[in-house]
Amino acid sequence: MTTHWADFQYEIYLNGMTGAVPRLPTDLSRLEELTERRLGPGAVGYVAGSAGNGSTARANRAALDRLRIVPRVLRDVHERDLSVDVLGRTLPAPLALAPVGVLSIMHPDAEPAAARAAAARGVPYILSSASSTPLEQVAEAMGDAERWFQLYWAKDREVTKSFLARAKAAGYTALFVTLDTPILAWRPRDLDQAYLPFLHGVGTANYFTDPAFQAGLAKPVHEDPNAAVLHFVGMFADPSKTWPDLGFLREHWDGPIVLKGVLHPDDARRAAAAGMDGVVVSNHGGRQVAGAIGAADALPGVVEAAGDRLAVLFDSGVRTGDDMVKALALGARAVLVGRPYAYGLGLDGQAGVDHVIRCLLAEFDLTLALSGHASPATLTADDLVRDSG
Repeated sequence: MTTHWADFQYEIYLNGMTGAVPRLPTDLSRLEELTERRLGPGAVGYVAGSAGNGSTARANRAALDRLRIVPRVLRDVHERDLSVDVLGRTLPAPLALAPVGVLSIMHPDAEPAAARAAAARGVPYILSSASSTPLEQVAEAMGDAERWFQLYWAKDREVTKSFLARAKAAGYTALFVTLDTPILAWRPRDLDQAYLPFLHGVGTANYFTDPAFQAGLAKPVHEDPNAAVLHFVGMFADPSKTWPDLGFLREHWDGPIVLKGVLHPDDARRAAAAGMDGVVVSNHGGRQVAGAIGAADALPGVVEAAGDRLAVLFDSGVRTGDDMVKALALGARAVLVGRPYAYGLGLDGQAGVDHVIRCLLAEFDLTLALSGHASPATLTADDLVRDSG
């Protein structure tokens, strides 16, 4: 499919002839500062914060910034096709919205607003288990659009089974299992504010509406919300999970399963051996292990280990269209973006998320063309050099 996402720039310039300028910056790296001014340190700190002193988040950006694109000229890039095949689906561009929980702290329209923006542009939306809105309501907001479900793998097997059944019934076609959060990391921005939204019942909507979860409560959620919160905290994650446990997920999910948080080539090999369909090279945006490897530095090794057995996706640190080009050149099939769309949501609701999607894809389209490529399929590592400085 031929869609010139780059035409968004001309739309902006033409609107400028009447004196109109974009409501939000087109340099998406500016959104975090603007959102914090608008919403304050608590909510934005939870989204923007990282493990420890932020060294891994900085490593994500440094790993991407060290990679430099080598443009080629006199290639026909007049007609471009950005579509890609991922997990058995053809997407209009190699982009999906990453799972970001508790979005009601950013905007009252929360996950449905982000999901509608994604659906309108044909971009898959990955709903977090820790959403502020039940998964069925988010699915309804998306109509027939592509949606994937992210699982925080609970201790309670019955709750996990119920989540998977609900997601399948609501039309979520792929399962993303986050493996890098068996426990929460040391996050100073949250600790300094003594702020964890789950303890206020935010990000618990899927649990509080789940029949298996409710069966473990002495009283209904509305009669004793504190007990419900404590029940949630007790089951949210399980650091005892190991590779053989993946069989349980395959038993209860018949669609693609993608493991999120893979950084080591051996883990990619084990994922393939376990019959998984894909991995996301990710360090949770730097939120879990301080001092960890930058995700883009880990990507080539995982791609090589995965071979043609796994779909490799990428997140952590993506802020620009050229970041997308670099990740795809290193072998990722698609890129997930997280914090920028959360900031767009906080600043301008659904329209803000739409702005982020369009900016990213316009810059990606332009960077691809100006580098001499009419399709992501022609990108290879030979299009990059590593900046030693």
